[in-house]
Amino acid sequence: LKVIAIDEQLRVIYEDNVHFDKDLPEFKTQGGVYIHSDRLTVTSPVLMWVKALDMILEKMKSSGFNFSQVRALSGAGQQHGSVYWKKGSIQILKNASSELPLHKSLKGCFSVSDSPIWMDSSTASQCRALEEALGGAQHLASVTGSRAYERFTGNQIAKIYSQNPEVYKQTERISLVSSFAASLFLGAYAPIDYSDGSGMNLLQIWEKAWSKPCLDACAPGLEERLGCPVPSHSVLGPISPYYSQRYGFSPDCKIVAFTGDNPASLAGMRLQEGDIAISLGTSDTLFLWIQEPTPALEGHILCNPVDSQTYMALLCFKNGSLMRERIRDECASGSWDEFSKALSSTDAGNSGNLGFYFDVMEITPEAVGIHRFNRDNQKVPRFPKEVEIRALIEGQFMAKRIHAEKLGYKV
Repeated sequence: LKVIAIDEQLRVIYEDNVHFDKDLPEFKTQGGVYIHSDRLTVTSPVLMWVKALDMILEKMKSSGFNFSQVRALSGAGQQHGSVYWKKGSIQILKNASSELPLHKSLKGCFSVSDSPIWMDSSTASQCRALEEALGGAQHLASVTGSRAYERFTGNQIAKIYSQNPEVYKQTERISLVSSFAASLFLGAYAPIDYSDGSGMNLLQIWEKAWSKPCLDACAPGLEERLGCPVPSHSVLGPISPYYSQRYGFSPDCKIVAFTGDNPASLAGMRLQEGDIAISLGTSDTLFLWIQEPTPALEGHILCNPVDSQTYMALLCFKNGSLMRERIRDECASGSWDEFSKALSSTDAGNSGNLGFYFDVMEITPEAVGIHRFNRDNQKVPRFPKEVEIRALIEGQFMAKRIHAEKLGYKV
């Protein structure tokens, strides 16, 4: 959990973090999560998140941070994860005693104590059922911006309903991680915002309203448990009195809707129409501002957090930095300088030589293996080292462009 405070000139005046594994060892997480014995189910304990918030605010307080100066507060949460509030929790949240840390007041508030998160891939059967109910994967993508994905919240809710109908029955509200965090500050259930709500397989991205066929396919009575979605930049109301009494926040401090981490990246990097941002990590992520999207079977279309009338596209490529590092080690003696020199020594277009490099099963598109083609379009077993390096880089970036264009991006 990270906190950052900025002044009116956008200068950073305070930052800090709580590391789940190190600072909250009592929860026994690894990387902030529990990976279950089936290796498919991945969850995080909800109370760990609440306790981390208590801890970070106490750290700020003891460092002398002046909470009364804070005019507004917002945040970002990991996409797709969900929190299940037990019946009657709204009163406890609203009336939490400022004498107690929040995790003590809320310890009995969650019908599901371990929240399913974005790493979970245990809902394959629910995904199939949702796509069938909506008339196929492409139709579901056309309505919600994405085909059915195992980590998406609608499929997680469907699993909880089918496996534990009693638990679902006891649940009065379902939050995303982002709207859950906003709820803690608001002292009331915060609405889900359009942008983060687009990662659930439940929101009609064009009408900005829940899709009844999707809701019905997942669980009964779901609409009232989700509440009405709102634009991502909505002011939700003033901060809960709990924070004024315990930490000295001004009662006028505004809570702005929280959103998902991917939409927040688009907003934070100040992308505009026509811009593309690429995050080069273990997986490569590409996101862009888009006016007229065409949802496809690969990638995601989300409502734009900055401008509710436009959209953002998101594409994830699994074979990212690890693939580049392997080719660097094989062809450039493990040196990025050597790698760059080799890349500069060949011409753009690589004299017609082309390669596709997938060490692990790729998600965009679904493919695996190393595939090399020469200028005559014949498959070849190997390239010279400098040709291999350019084939890798050009192949990865051409794939990004082609898939972005499929989603409606115009160069």
